[in-house]
Amino acid sequence: MTSQITLFVNPTAGRGRGAHAAQPAASALRARGFSVRTVIGEDASDALRRAREAVDGGTGALIAVGGDGMASLALQAVAGTRTPLGVIAVGTGNDFARALGLPVREPAAAGEIVAEALKGARMRDVDLGRVGGTWFGTVLASGFDSRVNDRGNRMRWPTGRFKYDLAMVAELAAFKPIPYRITLDGGDVHEVEATLVAVGNGTSYGGGMRICAGADMSDGLFDVTVVGDCSRTTLLKVFPRVYKGTHLDHPKVTVHRAAMVEIAAPGITGYADGEPLGALPLTAECVPGAVRVLGP
Repeated sequence: MTSQITLFVNPTAGRGRGAHAAQPAASALRARGFSVRTVIGEDASDALRRAREAVDGGTGALIAVGGDGMASLALQAVAGTRTPLGVIAVGTGNDFARALGLPVREPAAAGEIVAEALKGARMRDVDLGRVGGTWFGTVLASGFDSRVNDRGNRMRWPTGRFKYDLAMVAELAAFKPIPYRITLDGGDVHEVEATLVAVGNGTSYGGGMRICAGADMSDGLFDVTVVGDCSRTTLLKVFPRVYKGTHLDHPKVTVHRAAMVEIAAPGITGYADGEPLGALPLTAECVPGAVRVLGP
């Protein structure tokens, strides 16, 4: 492995935490004899181009410094290669880091873990989801949750996570169950009225909501969580349980496991790792061992 390591930095992540988080990570790596190069793009497409150039150029590792958006960009650069990925999670959600058991909003500790893992060649291969040419590490969301994202993304005020709380209230007031057609592994078809369908490679989305709490990133399968046709009252009662994953015990919730999932529903956008994928129908494939990660 080359001793040159690339820090892939979003300086605005976590209200500016990204810029500060790069410093302890770089220090930890340099203290162990690595040469560190920092990549900051002008925008997402430019950042991804630069990250891919670093991977193609033979960098010893790509270290994403930021939130889930930055981790998602990094996945597009390293998935399917043997270039290791490290994550310094300092964003708002940080669900990919949580799924990997990495520190969240502790850049010095995360930097030490990455540096030690590189020095000791402690790496492991984990699964990723893929929709067309786009890779994802955590959850493909569709339904009530993606409608909240749609509405929140259209809102100019307020800023931050509070606008998504307001968007959730507005969507709840207008909510109606959605007719889904779910096809598992090309043959097992489920036609259901549902609140949402989440296809999980990782366990959580939205900053720790364990919607697919039983998902295993090394089993080659998605956990597909289907929340049935809940009333508003039931949804309000069940929703808080998602942070502990105990919603999976509710009679309105069903979990399937499959390596390939097609979800179709009218007027619904799919989001993966918090980023919009496009309108349903979408087909997601679980790709075993698609990325090599650094860490515990």
